[in-house]
Amino acid sequence: MDNKLSQEILERLIAIVGPEDVIFDREKLEDYSHDEFSLREIRRYPDVVVRPKRTEEVAAVMRLASGARIPVTPRGGATGLCGGCVPLHGGIVLAFEKMNRIIEIDHDNLMAVVEPGVRLGEFSRAVDEAGLSFPPHPGDESAMIGGLIATNAGGSRAVKYGVIRNYVRGLEVVLPGGEVIRPGGKLVKSSTGYSLLHLLVGSEGTLGIITRAIIQILPAAPLSRSLVIPFDDVDGAIEAVPLLMGRKIVPMAVEFVEDEVIRITEEHLNKRWPTSIGRISLLVILDASGDAEMDRLSQVVAEACLEKGALDVFIADTPKKQDLVLEIRSKIYEALKSLTVEILDICVPRAEIPGHVRRVREVSQKYGLWLPTFGHAADGNVHTHIMKARYVEGKMVPIPEEEWRDKVDRVRGELYADAKARGGVLSGEHGIGMVKKPFLSLALDDGQVELMRGIKRLFDPHNILNPGKIFD
Repeated sequence: MDNKLSQEILERLIAIVGPEDVIFDREKLEDYSHDEFSLREIRRYPDVVVRPKRTEEVAAVMRLASGARIPVTPRGGATGLCGGCVPLHGGIVLAFEKMNRIIEIDHDNLMAVVEPGVRLGEFSRAVDEAGLSFPPHPGDESAMIGGLIATNAGGSRAVKYGVIRNYVRGLEVVLPGGEVIRPGGKLVKSSTGYSLLHLLVGSEGTLGIITRAIIQILPAAPLSRSLVIPFDDVDGAIEAVPLLMGRKIVPMAVEFVEDEVIRITEEHLNKRWPTSIGRISLLVILDASGDAEMDRLSQVVAEACLEKGALDVFIADTPKKQDLVLEIRSKIYEALKSLTVEILDICVPRAEIPGHVRRVREVSQKYGLWLPTFGHAADGNVHTHIMKARYVEGKMVPIPEEEWRDKVDRVRGELYADAKARGGVLSGEHGIGMVKKPFLSLALDDGQVELMRGIKRLFDPHNILNPGKIFD
């Protein structure tokens, strides 16, 4: 056994969860050493992986870890992009693939009760089959509910339906010392003391370990329709968004996508976007209770966009067309992934998107790096890819490591500084983890960070729970 934990600790872990759910084989530990962030240097091996099946087992592991001062890193689906579930200091990884039950779908209260290892795709299907809906749909479908809550995941529908925080009504949480708390419940309102519930949502597994969640669900989803609207410049595309809001149209989602990434994703999927004109497209997704309302909303959207210089309006008005558009948009990261160093997650006030995108282009030219950019036009969340490739005639062409390696931090720093100057933040939905940690001071003042450190010390006085994430 190549690990730093004593035989006694391993035997006690085996006694808690059983021998099949304690993993310390070096080859198997590789799978638990990383998330989806691309650079291998952030990888760290745990000493052991423990797969609990019940809250009581999680609590027992934490009591053991607290007494022995062993670091513990909770791990969901590992779809994160900033090293949030990487075991920076080794120790124990708590992997939740076996706590994967949908315990209840409560029609009377419109609530679902789930364990943290339930995957988003599975949860969405179960809710749909119950004749209900979970509107946010944040993230990769293989992401786990516990991880979505721990990072306060967002997604493209945040403009109308909010982020995961808006749907978490109650949690069961194991604290670092093994105590179990249950803030919230099947409640829509609570003004009873400080909201520990909302403090734990988005805390990236540094304050407590989620073992059960109560999630708000809604009546069955209404009709939806996608409009693809090409523009020649980002300014007109983004300026159309407040015009829509001013006309009392709140789309389910508004995405902006540059032409370059569409062309690459088309080739990756061997499928075609509805238009090849323009430099940037708006993807506007509407929902409505009936056909007449949908037609009215579509007309208002089309008129507003044409006023701002749209070149045309393409309507995906059949399920097949809509699925095609949504598939191409959802697969952009997959198409770029092999040559992506990092996908940034900056969030600015939505009116600042054009200025920020212009700054991205300036930084791209300054450092000679390709920085394709797309994002959520109506909520200000901008995703810029730092690439180890160039864009040449519709294809990605790799560049040598010496041409990008020493420029990455400077690109990050300049774009994060631009975000701060515009009233923005480093992350809108991915979290800080370990990758963005060195840049946190660009977004938050020392007073805020010190308050956060104080909260961490109160919850986790021995600093054993996901240590080294967000801040040191």
